[in-house]
Amino acid sequence: MSQPEKRTTKRSHSWFKKFQYDPKTDSPSDARNVLLVVVALIAAVTFQAGVNPPGGVWQEGNHAGRAIYASQKRAYYVFLVSNTLALSTCILVITSLTYRFPFHLEIWAATASMMITYASAVFAVTPHESVRFRYPLIAASVPFVLRCFGYFFKKYRMSENENQIGSQEEGDKRDGQAGQQA
Repeated sequence: MSQPEKRTTKRSHSWFKKFQYDPKTDSPSDARNVLLVVVALIAAVTFQAGVNPPGGVWQEGNHAGRAIYASQKRAYYVFLVSNTLALSTCILVITSLTYRFPFHLEIWAATASMMITYASAVFAVTPHESVRFRYPLIAASVPFVLRCFGYFFKKYRMSENENQIGSQEEGDKRDGQAGQQA
């Protein structure tokens, strides 16, 4: 009797490669469109979660209109900070991907209004005595601050490289002049 062939069930990580961005076959505009759809979906979900927090709001009593979830202070902090970070990151990506598009100023106005609406809704449903609002405010600014640091760091590195190239060129000129004098 013959033995059946022994198959190795090696798990391949190549299945997701066909979904990755490939500059040879995918256009940058298609990638931007996909990113805009994904980011808009995430922004919609995070906005809705902030306006209508998990568990809803108290309907009666002293805490009417306040988030029920806020009674679990640490868990609510994690939710609020993570949700705010996700929304502000989405807003940064949306405004970055639509830069110099028609109606870019209007997109900025709409996203700023959306962030103000989100903040006012979160402030309205969050009991003021149980949450410090500096944490969500810090979370909202993190993506923008990181983008600015990245920009300035890149600009600093570029100017540093230009200075090194300039000093190398000056050194080459001096070496050439010394060689001509000798």
